[in-house]
Amino acid sequence: MFQQVPMVEVDGMKLVQTRAILNYFSSKYNLYGKDLKERALIDMYSEGLADLNEMFILYPFDPPGVKEANIALMKEKATNRYFPAFEKVLKSHGQDYLVGNKLSKADIHLVEMIYNMEELDPNIIVNFPLLQLSPLLSNIDFPLV
Repeated sequence: MFQQVPMVEVDGMKLVQTRAILNYFSSKYNLYGKDLKERALIDMYSEGLADLNEMFILYPFDPPGVKEANIALMKEKATNRYFPAFEKVLKSHGQDYLVGNKLSKADIHLVEMIYNMEELDPNIIVNFPLLQLSPLLSNIDFPLV
């Protein structure tokens, strides 16, 4: 439609735009909450992670000097803003998943971000025990495979 990728052909449709594709599969495979309240929380968490992920995706294209500063900024934001927020969410309700005690697209985004940040610093979640012990890191079974 917009002459760009990603583009997915599924169920007789050609879908473009990453978020549209993610929302379609999340809805299709019940990873998008049971009601509007859960969906709003999932969207909020996913969009927050998308902000950090955008920095991660772009940093390899930064010139030397800028790249190192952006890596330091990403690590600082991850450890002082994003990871503490998700640790607090998990602690506040004592459940294994961010929303509804069930795997959602927000959990998948969080695991992706943890893995991305661990590429920059293997010890980055050392101060976040709930993120380390989360069943997400070992129990995600993608229904799309």
